[in-house]
Amino acid sequence: MKVVLASQNKKKIVEMREILSQMGVEVLSQRDVGVNLEPEETGTTFEENARIKARAVMEATGLPAIADDSGLMVDALGGEPGVYSARYGGPGLDDTGRWQLLLRNMMGKTDRTCQFVSVICCAFPGAGEILVRGECPGILAQAPQGEGGFGYDPIFYLPQLGKTMAQLTPEEKNQISHRAKALAEFQIEWEKGHHGTDQ
Repeated sequence: MKVVLASQNKKKIVEMREILSQMGVEVLSQRDVGVNLEPEETGTTFEENARIKARAVMEATGLPAIADDSGLMVDALGGEPGVYSARYGGPGLDDTGRWQLLLRNMMGKTDRTCQFVSVICCAFPGAGEILVRGECPGILAQAPQGEGGFGYDPIFYLPQLGKTMAQLTPEEKNQISHRAKALAEFQIEWEKGHHGTDQ
């Protein structure tokens, strides 16, 4: 089955493709199908935003569309940056600027527990959908470590591995990440046949 990924994030496309290909799902980028959509993420939860993106791309292409809305929730900041993780601090910041801002906002705070959250929605023509959530707990590092990954990975420390997410190989990350956990749930639902009519 072919699904279109509702994302322009090249690294996210690679990550999703690697995991979903093991399920026999061919992941197409929006570019592959000649669509260039960036639906406005007006939701206040990861679930709402994932659904907005998946439905918009499904309606534009007529193909099943899969969207991931993910972010970092920091306990000491009341769950921030949360759904605003990719927009934290405004449009002028890149990934590095965002995690630098986050570390500044955490100065003086002793509770550094946090979790990455990924919600995946697959919208099918004919109104069917799969909606799943995965979480990966961690601790905010005091300083960045590692060159891999993207987003907040350099400051997301995994105590059980003694590394940040950015120090993991892609294979290691795809075994333990929030996105991998959500996709494992997605696979269970997919194999139950909860995906409308096969394309």
